[in-house]
Amino acid sequence: MKAVLKLGGFAFDSGPSMSKIGAYAKVIKSFSSRNQIVVVTGGGSLARSYVAAARELGASEFVCDQIGIHVSRLNARLLLASLGDSAFPEVPERFEDLVKDVGSGLIVVMGGIQPGQSTNAAAALAAEAMHADLVNATDVDGVYTADPRKDPTARKLDVVTPEELMRILAAEGTRAGEYALMDPVAIQVIRRSKIPVTIVDGRDPMNIDKALHGKRIGTKVVPAEG
Repeated sequence: MKAVLKLGGFAFDSGPSMSKIGAYAKVIKSFSSRNQIVVVTGGGSLARSYVAAARELGASEFVCDQIGIHVSRLNARLLLASLGDSAFPEVPERFEDLVKDVGSGLIVVMGGIQPGQSTNAAAALAAEAMHADLVNATDVDGVYTADPRKDPTARKLDVVTPEELMRILAAEGTRAGEYALMDPVAIQVIRRSKIPVTIVDGRDPMNIDKALHGKRIGTKVVPAEG
């Protein structure tokens, strides 16, 4: 099996924790013993704080995106340190590099690739390139009909189509540091290639393990019928 794991920036927030990152590395290494996996790390609160400072200082959105990409790659380096010899030692900065690095048979860890795209979009494109399933590990337990932090009547969905996901997330921000659960580019890539996606609460590493092994958890994103 081939899988791409989008490990949200929440995993690196509140100061890098060796035990927390080590727990994610353990799950990833266990899966990689029989499967091929690419991990895409988000930027998290550190990226948001740098982007906010840059924006206040007058930086363009292009520059803000670049800052977010660099922070996500720093997070990738932290995960690489925990994975040791099980992982390819460099962080790919282009999709061409990713394709070559995957050929090593080792775990590949990457951050963002291109301004204007979130790390969710990078993960979707990586899954498309590899013909792989995508597990999006975030800090919520799935997709809701509305933002549950703002709407107490929001209910969790077990299954959602890309079109429904696009409608639910349409009101969220798309500036650097403001990308929601998924941005429009990621959803369009998932839709066009019918990529199997599971959105799961990654705050518990074992939820990621279950999602990678196809267990019923979180929210599944499935193509619309017809």
